[in-house]
Amino acid sequence: MAERRRPMQAQDKLAFLLALVPYLMDRDRVSVAEAAEHFGVDAESMREAVRLIAVSGVPGETNAYQPGDLFDIAWDDFEDNDQIVLTHQVAIDDSPRFSAREAAALIAGLQYLTALPENADRDVIGSLMAKLARGASAAPSQVAVARSEADEALATIRDAVVAGTQLEFDYLNSRGERERRRVDPLRVESIDQDWYLRGWDHLRTAIRTFRLDRIDGLVASDEPITYRPGDVSLPETLFEGTPDDLLVTIEVSASAVPLIEDYIPEGAARTERDGLITTSVRVAHFHGLKRLVAGLSGVLTVLDPPEARRVVADWARAGAERYR
Repeated sequence: MAERRRPMQAQDKLAFLLALVPYLMDRDRVSVAEAAEHFGVDAESMREAVRLIAVSGVPGETNAYQPGDLFDIAWDDFEDNDQIVLTHQVAIDDSPRFSAREAAALIAGLQYLTALPENADRDVIGSLMAKLARGASAAPSQVAVARSEADEALATIRDAVVAGTQLEFDYLNSRGERERRRVDPLRVESIDQDWYLRGWDHLRTAIRTFRLDRIDGLVASDEPITYRPGDVSLPETLFEGTPDDLLVTIEVSASAVPLIEDYIPEGAARTERDGLITTSVRVAHFHGLKRLVAGLSGVLTVLDPPEARRVVADWARAGAERYR
């Protein structure tokens, strides 16, 4: 014998209708059977609810219902095919929505996040991107996040994080030295377009940060990791100073200082004049200044020591020569 559903009380019907409207708005088309199964009601109850929605709305300024003040559905599709398609929505249409450009930017950001190891299950993110596209005030521009050289490495790291296994790779440090490293992967982070792996370095017996574009020969081993994220404390900043760091005096635009805060030692003196800040940054090697200066071209100037100025000047000169 088929199970008989308990008739809904007035309060239940109200809650049902309030949930049904956004459910239908979130879908371009849905069958009566599918909607009934979603809400746990029989098909006829769903049809009655849809008919009730179609005579509901918000009266206009005259306090009397006018054309356009009521919800409407594709009646032929409903009567002939048992399909529910809202063709006109009221009240909720007046709520703020993302513009097409805003929705496109958010969708691009979500695509970018799918590369993170903790977001290996992309179904939820895909559903959210679809909702953003449907809920925008206009159709968002089609966007795609270009693949980078780090994508393959990110996939390998993601698998190692999930499996809890160590990674091995050759790493080129800022001094131009290449070493074989064995690392417990703990976190992957990005700054602008650069990706970084943070983990326990078995060679240095400490937490270290590795730029993915300096990693070669990446291999996920079968060896289980020794340290897990809860076993060690990861610093809030990507880079931590060491006694071997070199101090360099720079002049930088005041508006750009937040971009290099991680490089400025705690308590370092800062003097301001004409919108420029003179202070110090720490680097593992003078060659590490090249990337910092390139990212802030025309905004940051190396003042001292002379060796640091020479390294940056030689690098810039070599780059200019390639355009001749």
